[in-house]
Amino acid sequence: MFQVTFSDQSMDELNKLEMSKQLELVEQISGVTFEQLSQPREPLSKFSRGGTTFYRLRAGGFRCYFEVDSNSLYNHYILHKNTLPDFVFRSKLPLSEDLIMEQDQSFWKYLNSLKKNSK
Repeated sequence: MFQVTFSDQSMDELNKLEMSKQLELVEQISGVTFEQLSQPREPLSKFSRGGTTFYRLRAGGFRCYFEVDSNSLYNHYILHKNTLPDFVFRSKLPLSEDLIMEQDQSFWKYLNSLKKNSK
């Protein structure tokens, strides 16, 4: 069993959930085994980004992105499925992490403001 630690972003997302959903999500993350990591299959996948190996766990309506360090999992991001930040991160697009962390609505408001300013 792994020790699981969370980034500030992950903790913020967890804290937005009701307690039962928090426990369910943490249980899914902490239930990942060495065997699953060695041969990831749905709902777990593996990819490299910037020299770091990340794992993505599909957990209900969330996508948890973490890396493994000996006997611990460090959860970098908890993102909602089918959102722009999730797409950007898993697609490895060359965008900053600041953009990944933006909420969808603020991203679209930003794009609309650019359109208005160009007129």
